[in-house]
Parts: sequence; structure tokens; C-alpha cells
Amino acid sequence: MLTFNDSVFMPSVLTLIGIPGLESVQCWIGIPFCTMYLIAVTGNSLIIAIIKYENSLHKPMYIFLAMLGATDIALSTCILPKMLGIFWLHLPQIYFEACLLQMWLIHSFQAIESGILLAMALDRFVAICHPLRHATIFSQKLLTYIGVGVTLRAAILTAPSIVLIKCCLKVYRTTVISHSYCEHMAIVKLATEDIRVNKAYGLFVAFTILGFDIIFITLSYVQIFITVFQLPQKEARLKAFNTCIAHICVFLQFYLLAFFSFFTHRFGSHIPPYVHILLSNLYLLVPPFLNPIVYGIKTRQIRAQVLKIFFSKETP
Repeated sequence: MLTFNDSVFMPSVLTLIGIPGLESVQCWIGIPFCTMYLIAVTGNSLIIAIIKYENSLHKPMYIFLAMLGATDIALSTCILPKMLGIFWLHLPQIYFEACLLQMWLIHSFQAIESGILLAMALDRFVAICHPLRHATIFSQKLLTYIGVGVTLRAAILTAPSIVLIKCCLKVYRTTVISHSYCEHMAIVKLATEDIRVNKAYGLFVAFTILGFDIIFITLSYVQIFITVFQLPQKEARLKAFNTCIAHICVFLQFYLLAFFSFFTHRFGSHIPPYVHILLSNLYLLVPPFLNPIVYGIKTRQIRAQVLKIFFSKETP
């Protein structure tokens, strides 16, 4: 690593501050973050195990739920261990390549989660609007294609951001990142070169993935609501609507947090930096934490299996 004119050429190690402005209380902030992480890993692992071993849950809706749970575990694991290392063990250093890998994994898993949410919305659309064709359309083969497709889409679209940083940005003003994890713009803004290409590509990926998914999720649920309200029987309307409540809650918490964090970063220049960082952290930690709780409460089959595991008594 060479330094000249107070700049650094191709740094080998970067330093993550954590939450700028709240360094003195980071050890306490780590406690609720760690609690959310443990609940996220435990809850999602439990849901995955229930879906795997309960044959009656081997249906598209629950398979997508298992995919979502696995993605949530991976996403929260990408960010929290290193973050707790900063908060509790005072280990802020991270290798440059490891930082780029963390950045790619975080953004990839975010994109995968968005793709799975879109697949879940389309599954509910077909199940409610075209119930006779649901089993034919959502075959095991299609589920495999969807899983591979959303993974490849995320990996391929986010990979060029690493290449652009590695190949185009050579000189950095500082090696200190004012963030608690390796986020794309937090790294790009350290460079002294023109960052417009990197910034534009980051926006392109965000709007290509999230924008595309939100449009089709919205269209799916508009059609679902139209179909549900046209059902002649009130009981049928309530049953159809109840199957979508958990999905709607998960969609809203994921995309509302995403856009709230995005707009505060881009347009909230008057907001203190620690607010930006906390919102970014919550955006990555809250959905994995809440998703198993929402599905555990609102999905009758999952709730029944959880109660069976924890509260069933063995008969003598």
C-alpha cells in the first residue's frame, strides 16, 4: 500500500468506523442487534426445518418461504458478525478484497430476497386468480428455474460493481469507511477519481431489480384484490385475503425500509450521519428478524407445526 499527497494507492486494508457519532455507545447498540440476529437465525432455521420435514408443506408457497428464510439467514450473517466485532471487540480493520466480497454478498442477497418476494406474489396471483392452473404452472421444475434465475440475476447484476471499483478506482483519499459494513457508495466515495460511472451503475442495479420487482408485485396484488372482491361468498373472500396478509406485511416492511433508507441517503443531507447508518443497519436486520415472526403468526400451517414442536405432550 503506497501513500502520497495524503492519498492511498490501492489500499490493502480498510477501517470501518461503525456508527459515526455513536462510537461511545456502540457496545450497547450491539445488544439489540445481536438479539435480532439470533431470533432471525433461529426463527428462519425453524421454519426451514418445518417445511423440509412436513410433507404437507411441500407446496410452492412454503418452498418460496424456505428460500426466503435461507436468504434472510445468509443476509444477516454477512453483516452482523463483523459489525459485532467492531462494536464489542474493537476490530474495525477489514481486507480490501474481503470488503468488496462483503459488499457483493450483501447486495446480491438483497436482490435475491426481492426476487423471491416477486415469485411469492406471482404464486399467490396464480393460486387465487387461476386456481385450476396453479399446480400445472408452478411445477417443481419451474420452482428450480425460479430459484436459479433469481440467484443468477442478483449475482450477475451486482458483480460489475466490484469490477468497476477494483479496476477504475485506484487512489483513495482515506481508508476509513464511515459505516458499519461495506456498502457500495460508502466505498466509492473514498476514491479521488471520477465516481460517476460507479454511482450510476449502483443506481441502475437498484432501480432495475427493485423497480422491476415492485411494479410486478403491485400489478399482481391489484389483480388479486380485484378477483377477491368479485368472489360471491364472503367466507371465500376472507379466506383468499387471509392467505395474502402475511405476504403483504413482508413486502411492505422490506420495500418501505429499502426506499426510506435509499431516499434518506440521497436527499437527507441535513440528517446526522448516524441516522443514515442506523437506517441502513435496520434495513438489513429487521426483515430477517420479522419475517419468521410474521409467517409464524399469520400462517396457520406454520403456526400449528411450531405449537406442535414446543407445546405437544407425549402420551404415556
